[in-house]
Amino acid sequence: MAHHGHHHHHHAAPPAEYPKENHGPGAKWIKHLTQNRLGTFNGGHFSDVNLSSVLYHHRIDNKENVKLEVWSAPGLEKPLFAEAMKQKFKSAKKGDSFGPSCEGTCGDGMREKETERNADEESQTNHWWKVSLTIPAYWEQYERVQFEFDPDCEAMIFTTDGTPLQGITGGYGGDRRVEHIIPRSAVKAGKYELVIESSCNGMFGVPWNGDTIAPPDMNRYFGLRSADLVVPNMTAWHLMWDFQTLRELADSIPGNTALQNKAIVTANEIMNVFDRGDVESIAHGRKLAEDVFGEAWAAKGAGIYEEGAEKAQVWGIGHCHIDTAWLWPYHVTQQKTARSWSTQVDLMERFPEHRFTCSQAQQFKWLEQQYPPLFKRIKDKVAEGKFHVVGGSWVENDSNMPSGEALARQFIFGQRYFESRFGIRCNTAWLPDSFGLTGALPQLIRLADMDYFFTQKLSWNNINNFPHSTFNWVGIDGTQVLCHMTPVDTYTAQATVGDVNKGVTNHKNLESSGTSLLVFGNGDGGGGPLEKMLENLRRIRAASNHSRDLPPVLMGRSVDEFFDVLAADSKAGSTLPNWSGELYLEFHRGTYTSHGSIKKGNRKSEILLRDVEIISTFASLFKFHKKDYVYPNQRINDCWEKVLLNQFHDVLPGSAIGMVYNDAEKLYAEVREEGETLIEEAFATIFPSSVALADPSIKSKKNGTLVGYNTTFFPRRDIIEVPLSGGASRLRSQVVQAAKDGSVGYALMDCANGGGVSYGTGMYADCKPVSVTRVGTDQFILRNASVQLTIADGRITSLYDVALERELIPTGETGGLIIFDDRPNYWDAWDVEIHHLEKYKKLKFESITIASEGPLRVSLKAEVKYGQSSINVMISLDAIGASMKKNSRSFFRFDAQVDWHQRHEFLKFELPLNIKNDYATYETQFGHVQRSTHKNTTWDMAKFEVCGHKAGLIYQYADLSEYGYGVAILSESKYGFSCRGNVLRISLLRAATAPDAEQDQGKHEFSWAVLPHQGSFLESDVPIAAILFNSPLHVRLVEDTAAAPLLKTKPAFVVEGAPNIFLETVKRGLDDDFSATGSDGQTIVLRLYEAFGGHGTVKLRIAAHLPVVKVLETNLLEDELKEHAAYQTADADAAVKLSFHGFEVKTIKLLLGKQSAVPKRESWVTVDSPGF
Repeated sequence: MAHHGHHHHHHAAPPAEYPKENHGPGAKWIKHLTQNRLGTFNGGHFSDVNLSSVLYHHRIDNKENVKLEVWSAPGLEKPLFAEAMKQKFKSAKKGDSFGPSCEGTCGDGMREKETERNADEESQTNHWWKVSLTIPAYWEQYERVQFEFDPDCEAMIFTTDGTPLQGITGGYGGDRRVEHIIPRSAVKAGKYELVIESSCNGMFGVPWNGDTIAPPDMNRYFGLRSADLVVPNMTAWHLMWDFQTLRELADSIPGNTALQNKAIVTANEIMNVFDRGDVESIAHGRKLAEDVFGEAWAAKGAGIYEEGAEKAQVWGIGHCHIDTAWLWPYHVTQQKTARSWSTQVDLMERFPEHRFTCSQAQQFKWLEQQYPPLFKRIKDKVAEGKFHVVGGSWVENDSNMPSGEALARQFIFGQRYFESRFGIRCNTAWLPDSFGLTGALPQLIRLADMDYFFTQKLSWNNINNFPHSTFNWVGIDGTQVLCHMTPVDTYTAQATVGDVNKGVTNHKNLESSGTSLLVFGNGDGGGGPLEKMLENLRRIRAASNHSRDLPPVLMGRSVDEFFDVLAADSKAGSTLPNWSGELYLEFHRGTYTSHGSIKKGNRKSEILLRDVEIISTFASLFKFHKKDYVYPNQRINDCWEKVLLNQFHDVLPGSAIGMVYNDAEKLYAEVREEGETLIEEAFATIFPSSVALADPSIKSKKNGTLVGYNTTFFPRRDIIEVPLSGGASRLRSQVVQAAKDGSVGYALMDCANGGGVSYGTGMYADCKPVSVTRVGTDQFILRNASVQLTIADGRITSLYDVALERELIPTGETGGLIIFDDRPNYWDAWDVEIHHLEKYKKLKFESITIASEGPLRVSLKAEVKYGQSSINVMISLDAIGASMKKNSRSFFRFDAQVDWHQRHEFLKFELPLNIKNDYATYETQFGHVQRSTHKNTTWDMAKFEVCGHKAGLIYQYADLSEYGYGVAILSESKYGFSCRGNVLRISLLRAATAPDAEQDQGKHEFSWAVLPHQGSFLESDVPIAAILFNSPLHVRLVEDTAAAPLLKTKPAFVVEGAPNIFLETVKRGLDDDFSATGSDGQTIVLRLYEAFGGHGTVKLRIAAHLPVVKVLETNLLEDELKEHAAYQTADADAAVKLSFHGFEVKTIKLLLGKQSAVPKRESWVTVDSPGF
């Protein structure tokens, strides 16, 4: 018989033990049942017999071994260690109850819950414990002895001399950490003492109904669940960690892989050999786990990362995102920071591979001030390269609403703090949780001496998936940063197998970059990495060293090193995709409007500080009156720090609890008071014998001249309101128009040469006298020679360009106030959803009366009643254009006073326009951005509510233009805009109830304006008009003009040659000597930018009374980039040529001396000097 097929001559001998017969059932398994069985090995219903039953050798809580004493601080006081130790402590015991979480309602408007405590019992939020432990002598034999302290809330353990050792997170969540390892020396001695501070709040505050974003329960009590001396069975704990990793491998690796099956088989076998009565079975189980992790893997410790793949696909970095305020106020964050970071220092001592990164200079400063011993420990770890600072910013700020200058200051203050304390600057900007990212950031990041950027928030998009993980982010000016959005889609990863695997499987562009960052550790409320996470990562690496089914994870490196590798592997980014412009978050769109008073506080504070710096700079240099005046650098910086703090990404957006806004409003009030004081001190130097127009003493002044100080560098005319009652009636001769009752008048101020001083004047020939007409009972017309607005039946029915005879509102449509139902799907204060546009009601102006009749200003007073709310609006038109630009139209100003008591409704102002464009223009920091008005794609649809950002400072606008014409809405404190089709809207007020139950309830004052303009946006004066709209003159009554030499001094700086280049900031240099005797090396720093998106070359003229020695271009940190040649002009000014590309920001530092060192100009045409 023939044999078919292949002939094999080298058969391996069959195993001798392989039986001939088989009478058994076979070893086939039901995989899913075996896999499900694994969930019963730890905890749960079988905890009395499974691994949980052997995790501890001993546990005692008697008074002989554990002595507790407590002192409860009164009310909301948060005394530091030294103060607390002076107090009288009383005996305490396990099971005692402490609280409540907050005194009264703390401004959140929550109804006080019924409690059983006595009416006179005092609220106590922070508690200090003295703990004395007596440790049994025979416990010295065990590997570890712990003190377990669970107050059901957050706490921190100190040494008896006040050094923070670690944080405590009570309760039974995934972030639980209640164990403190007692030092071996104390175990041997049998005695150990420590101090604990506990605070009545959970990791995520104290939501009243368990929902994370619910307003806080101000009367929640916390019980001391545990204060036990324990001996853990460390072999059993390690087996538990082995088993957990095996379960994760079984559950997280997709498909039917060899590693997944081996993990299930091994875990199942561990369960089979385990016997709670047999100590050796635990060690046996650990030996079985080596089938997956490798022989003797545990003994290698951190060395496990040196084996296996040469190049890891996932880099692990410990992190602890601490919201500087959110569901807790600022002072709680100060405690959270100390708890979380001390825990990480403790873990570094036990896990040599552990690297921890954190941002936010503000949190470091708090730590430095309040916990000096811990700050020193962290400083040492920074020097060792284990504790990494990132971000380079003061806080992890919102990036939608702060001004361009404020974003610059975030980086300046952050980088300078890190450099001054640790001797290093950050190289990676870090905003993982901010609600969208402006396209101005790449340029500012690079100007702040950083190259890289990390974020991940766009993984929250609720319409489109962002297409990249690693890419070049190109800003509006063309500057790029290397950006990584972790594919793990979180900055609070739990260091699981699923997290590590997701770092590869969810990577969007593996074709160009195969590496991802695993940012792990409990966050938002703090905590950071836990011991179990570091244990898990060791096991994950061990498993990947023996299997290709799991990507290898690397530990022991920094974020900067990660980006350095990305840059090298991508050939300096050349192989990566690009993303141009803003990183718009398709979520949390309501944050542009929530908490209107905070938005206003931010805007006004930024502008105030700009003015303080400009006026104080000139006062420090000119010293006309007070020779001892010194630039108040530290006081200005203190104000900036408060403003920058309030720009944190859960404060300025309006998504925090009410307590936070009590604090924020207080900070804004302090900035306002200090800023106004600083301005008065500076004016006392340059305008002696003058008082502000708002000063009550003006009524007693016998005479004087009205003078305005223009803190912008644009020519301008303004109409100002002047008090005429009492002694101020003497000012009547300086006003052009008086009110009917004679209490106030309107003066026309002229500053046609730009910058500096503005004087009162009469009507100019090119002014456009205004009129107001009432037609019938319900129609009113405001008109001047350029524009006209008609209100009929309570709605705006006509917006008309008089000069061009053009109607701007389509026939049959009307503009005005409109209110929408606002019920987001979950995130109340954060979100406004697309469906809110489907249900609305148009409101009518009612009870309209004529308030002013010209010739400088006409105005209508109108009321709107809706629900429980009242809205009073003054609608005005002036006889001057919005700017000094030729053909500038006048704007219609709307000043609103609102008493707001709606819930879940959204107030907006809308204007339908007879203008067609597929794109509308919105201001952003140091430039503008265009967004579609149509719904062609889901990317277009997603931008139904957008942020009208800022130009340099915070002068907001949204504009819809076509060839030859456009209309803009200007804002002085609002940030939300939309333009769908031909309808332009500005968002005014929301009314969410979580996490602040009383958000926006009460009184508001705000303004907006409608500005028609001839020409398209790029031909318009909209950006200049927006700046002027936000920058009122500082008007003063100067009693003796002869004693104010500044009145005769020409403007210090003039920008000539390109109308698209704006001078934004004038201040003193960062490193000037601000002492009373310091005069050498004085510098002035100017920040300029290109505002329209094109090129421009300007001549910057510097007045002769500023003796310039050198002109330098610097980065934001004022490091020299290059020197610019400067020359004297014919009238002895200095001049320098500066060239800009679109949206470019330049920082110019002027070095001053006793006399100018600028050479005279021999000729306008030279070979070696720039031509103007």
